Amino acid sequence: MATRWGICGAGKISHDFTVALKTLSTEEHQVVSVAARKLEDSQEFAKKHSVSRAYGSYEELARDPDVDVVYVGVIHPYHLRTCLLFTNAKKNVLCEKPLAMNAKEVREILASAKKNDVFFMEAVWTRFFPVSVEIRRLLAQQQLGEVQMVRSEFGVPLMHVPRSYQKELGGGAMLDLGIYCLQFICMVYDGEKPESIQATGVCQETGVDETVVVTLKFSKSRFAVFTCSSRIQLPNDAIIIGTKGTIRVPGHMWCPTSLVVNGEETQYPVPEPHLPLNFINSTGMRYEAEEVRQCLLKGLKQSAVMSHADSLLLAEVEDEIRRQVGVVYDQDQDQ
Repeated sequence: MATRWGICGAGKISHDFTVALKTLSTEEHQVVSVAARKLEDSQEFAKKHSVSRAYGSYEELARDPDVDVVYVGVIHPYHLRTCLLFTNAKKNVLCEKPLAMNAKEVREILASAKKNDVFFMEAVWTRFFPVSVEIRRLLAQQQLGEVQMVRSEFGVPLMHVPRSYQKELGGGAMLDLGIYCLQFICMVYDGEKPESIQATGVCQETGVDETVVVTLKFSKSRFAVFTCSSRIQLPNDAIIIGTKGTIRVPGHMWCPTSLVVNGEETQYPVPEPHLPLNFINSTGMRYEAEEVRQCLLKGLKQSAVMSHADSLLLAEVEDEIRRQVGVVYDQDQDQ
């Protein structure tokens, strides 16, 4: 039986996700419906991607009996409301990152998923790439000895993109880019909560963060440092340094296709898309989609690779970083 997907949101990321699904077997993954706030948008999307049903509201998608799992590709200020709509309709959900605007919203979403007994996962796609799978394997086998330091950075000039600087759109480098650096660090340190968080940054006139530098200290004097910026281009790599060696993810650390282990590089290319993509290496979203299918087949309500606890840890650390840098969203006022 194929896993039947409903796509919520007809924007760029939903386009790329749907293209990524086409790199998998149609006997295993099918997009059966799409919903947008405007019917013409979903109809255009449905035509482009050969999807049989197009809805002009998310509520109609929530009522579709033929949808096994909903991919939520709307912008993050709308994640709370949209995820609750689907979990309360007893739909399994894969929701784009960042899962919500703060830890309070994340807790609300996860509680609803649990109460309604549905599968729920934050779409931190990086964790499911073959490169990330290999990193976890190497760390589990202690190939680097004791990990002492993790360093990561993600910076791209995005000042021309409204959702990067507009507060009401959830703008800011931390939630858009820094989350990739942070999730990488949390993956390496196996979901451990940092003992201390020190963040410094600069904000735009709109009140969102533009460049942020964070130092995290973990137990046993282990550290991590990351930088994220929506103003400048950074090398965008990640490095894990242990007592017996190093692992480097060169460039595109958020959608990695190569890995350097103690100087030896291995390539892990992603499949070619059948339609042009909006973002680099987007066919790599196929790996998270496959994880969702495997979890559903096993009757699981969350993924061990990107668990509910992982999502909450990300949100809690992000909240503290934003607090130190001085970024406050409207959603934070409700806390």
